[in-house]
Amino acid sequence: MPGWTVHDIPDQTGRIAVVTGANSGLGYVTARELARRGARVVLACRSEVRGIAAGDRIMAEVPDAITEFARLDLGDLASVQEFADRLPYDRIDLLVNNAGVMALPYGTTADGFETQFGVNHLGHFALTGLLLPALLAVPGARIVTVSSMMHTLANIDPADLDSARRYRRWVAYARSKTANLLFTHELARRLAAHGSDVVAAAAHPGYAATNLQTAGPRAEGRRVAERLMELGNRVVAQPAEAGALPPLYAATAPDVRPDAFLGPSFAMWRGAPAPSWRAPWTVNDAMGKRLWEESERLTGITFDALKP
Repeated sequence: MPGWTVHDIPDQTGRIAVVTGANSGLGYVTARELARRGARVVLACRSEVRGIAAGDRIMAEVPDAITEFARLDLGDLASVQEFADRLPYDRIDLLVNNAGVMALPYGTTADGFETQFGVNHLGHFALTGLLLPALLAVPGARIVTVSSMMHTLANIDPADLDSARRYRRWVAYARSKTANLLFTHELARRLAAHGSDVVAAAAHPGYAATNLQTAGPRAEGRRVAERLMELGNRVVAQPAEAGALPPLYAATAPDVRPDAFLGPSFAMWRGAPAPSWRAPWTVNDAMGKRLWEESERLTGITFDALKP
């Protein structure tokens, strides 16, 4: 693992990978590098224009890449269902739950959920449940969910998952990233109980320069905050190329264990992939079970493939 780079990614020829949010940032780099190593990559993006453009950019950088665009809006459960219904594969080797939003002003998804919780957690929960039969059909398939070191700021509040009582953008973001880790923890437990060798793992990019940091301030017209985020991206953050290494390691390295959490090696901030510290509440079995059951109720997706 020390010094691990994209050149260490094993051959992916013949594998089918689905990467959400593949049109920019970490998702784009992840999709491109998987395609470079031979995977057929489904670019699951909300915008058709940006998704197709991302595919064109990948082809320009990797002429023999095999990619395809498929529309997916994680803030709309009907879109998640339509994406799963239209996907023409009954076997999927890899799902990378990468897409996300960060520190946005309060808003709701098409289904009425607070946007960060709805997109970052519930959308990916539903997508994973719908694609699970195709993942279970492949021995050793991977499900990688991208969390954040910011999860350390807040545990979920089971009585207020939607931040309806009091909305604080960074707390809501942290809770959604904690939810990602609790989901991975409970999914890994349920896969093991089912006797499956599918690996559910999580990763985070440290502080990586992407458009996530500026999206919130830009949406509100807070130009000073936007400029400060841009400055931080230039001066402090590592590039998306480096931030994508932990998710790529989680997705492809042979030694990744169920419920692993990978991140940059230096202070969770930057560096080569390494096991990352996680808040103790993200491995709480009771909380993971409670979040799972509430997520099933809210989304209507029940992971029947894992039921006894």
